[in-house]
Amino acid sequence: MTKEATIVYLDYAATTPVDPRVVDVMTPLFRQDGDFGNPSSGHIVGRRAMEHVERATGQLAELLGCKESELVWTSGATESDNLAILGAARYRADRGRHLITMPTEHKAVSDVFQVLEKQGFEVSWLYPDHTGVLDPAELEAAIRADTQLVSIMHVNNETGVIQDIEALGSICRERDVLFHVDAAQSVGKLPLNLASMPVDLLSTTAHKVYGPKGVGALFVADRPGCHVEPLTFGGGQQNGRRPGTLAVPLIAGFGEAARIARSEMQENRAHLQSMRDRLWRGIRDMDGMLRNGSEDHSFPGILNVSIDDVEGESLLLALEPLCVATGSACNSKSQAPSSVLRALGRSDLLAQSAIRFSFGRPTATAEVDFAVARYREAVGRLRDIAPEPAP
Repeated sequence: MTKEATIVYLDYAATTPVDPRVVDVMTPLFRQDGDFGNPSSGHIVGRRAMEHVERATGQLAELLGCKESELVWTSGATESDNLAILGAARYRADRGRHLITMPTEHKAVSDVFQVLEKQGFEVSWLYPDHTGVLDPAELEAAIRADTQLVSIMHVNNETGVIQDIEALGSICRERDVLFHVDAAQSVGKLPLNLASMPVDLLSTTAHKVYGPKGVGALFVADRPGCHVEPLTFGGGQQNGRRPGTLAVPLIAGFGEAARIARSEMQENRAHLQSMRDRLWRGIRDMDGMLRNGSEDHSFPGILNVSIDDVEGESLLLALEPLCVATGSACNSKSQAPSSVLRALGRSDLLAQSAIRFSFGRPTATAEVDFAVARYREAVGRLRDIAPEPAP
């Protein structure tokens, strides 16, 4: 790729640029003439810093429809997932050691359950149907008397499939089982009202919603039996659930990102829908094309496709300067087929050919048209140079 090549970025599910309005809120909090203080300090500089944390907590609580006291600031969704799953499983271990999740979860969830399996917990792994959707009846049948925690993500980070967390959570609530939701891809993009939803624990992060990297939050419902044991110790901040000096500029940035997302959610979603549908119309007639994930239950910001006779890593390179993904950003260096697509019944070859396009606020029609042309050209070129199959 030459230096003159114009980069087209369609990987917003991996991360988003920080909104300029967020940068404006954060910048003064780094400077000596700004509110740079430690919010744990009792003097005026510390109190001013804490005011920014409190404002951001209120902004995120408004977006999520929850109480401010139910939020714990973290370093991102990975830490939030770990704190929720490890913290809740260990807290309720005396009641039972059976847990439930899906193999289509993000590694920040599935890897934690594998750790718990090694620590003596039993995990049931529920598979979705061929579209990626979990039937609530499957969850209901899997819950036992000793089940204590279920973790199901809201929007799948690879396919964009939306799970019915209302139905799944209701089943858990009826059986007094804690329900955790990884909502990294949905917070700020789909409406949530945690005050009325049967969700006990919910993880999110700022950098998927035009906020800074390095900050996230965990919602812990204020109800009996819902608690997480801390993973770290010292200082006593955040009621001891996650001690340590709060990252005031990052938290303030997340708060502003949450405020913007809440006010612009409807128009942003319509824009994403338009961009995704335009791209799909441009490539769906190609020979061997397959869309991965449900079309009826999908987040409009993600389109995942596989195609016959093309290998994904080669296709990814051939698409440059178009920036897309072969799967999860956290798994991008692995040559193994996507575990998400394998769980949907895709063959190794189809799973390895998968490309995830994801769209954002800045995505323009011209960029989508470029992506269509580049994808069709790259697939054609790779098929032309592919060796003939053995007789």
